[in-house]
Amino acid sequence: MKPTLETASTDLVIRQRDARGVITLTLNQPENYNALSTHMIAALQQALDAVAKDDGARAVVLAAQGKAFCPGHNLKDMAAHADEAYYQQLFKQCSKMMLSIAKLPVPVIARVHGIATAAGCQLAAQCDLAVCSPLARFATSGIHYGLFCSTPSVPLTRTILHKHAMQMLITGEFVDASTALQFGLVNAVATDESESALDAEVEKLVSQIVNKPRLALQMGKELVLRQQGLNLEAAYALAGQTMAANMMDASAKEGVQAFVEKRIPGWKTV
Repeated sequence: MKPTLETASTDLVIRQRDARGVITLTLNQPENYNALSTHMIAALQQALDAVAKDDGARAVVLAAQGKAFCPGHNLKDMAAHADEAYYQQLFKQCSKMMLSIAKLPVPVIARVHGIATAAGCQLAAQCDLAVCSPLARFATSGIHYGLFCSTPSVPLTRTILHKHAMQMLITGEFVDASTALQFGLVNAVATDESESALDAEVEKLVSQIVNKPRLALQMGKELVLRQQGLNLEAAYALAGQTMAANMMDASAKEGVQAFVEKRIPGWKTV
């Protein structure tokens, strides 16, 4: 990772921001494998809300401490609160956090080094991009306990092919790093098991992101999210409007002019 300009933390989420505006949010409850308790979800929500208000942010890397990325919700906590109202509130809180990732104006990269199961797999799938260690494993394992992973199915079925998603959801079996890459659940697998190799793969994506105009990426990410719920005609209409608005931005004008003049664009990336 690049040297950080700023470091802040809570008990549950460590926040680091480098000079480029790349923000790393690290889940920090390794003794609990970074399970998505109500407190962890709240801490992550707070961190994401801060990014949304940061005009200098360029990208987010979502990482974790310890042996696991995230095992999902804590089933012991859920068993201790056998009340439907509690469950409704828990999944509403978690869904809001997942939507916050989708709605962030900058790309979010999941840095997965261990298991990512159930809502932890959902967390990785919800990110715009994902990189993992060769040791990483993914599963929507709730079905083993009589619980279909309904909320994890939302980003999973929007990220990978239907039959691959259903295979994971119905069987609950683990998918290894190479299979996750084949399925399209991750963009890259690190060359070896070291932290440095995983960081290098993340940096490949980060360095490409920060060299692109922020507004174009922001408009594009918003379009991709909005057009998913539209029919083909409406999707094209929205995409056309977005491209027209994007073309009026100074960076796009400079980029097009640079193409015409066969030179490197001299745009500002912020």
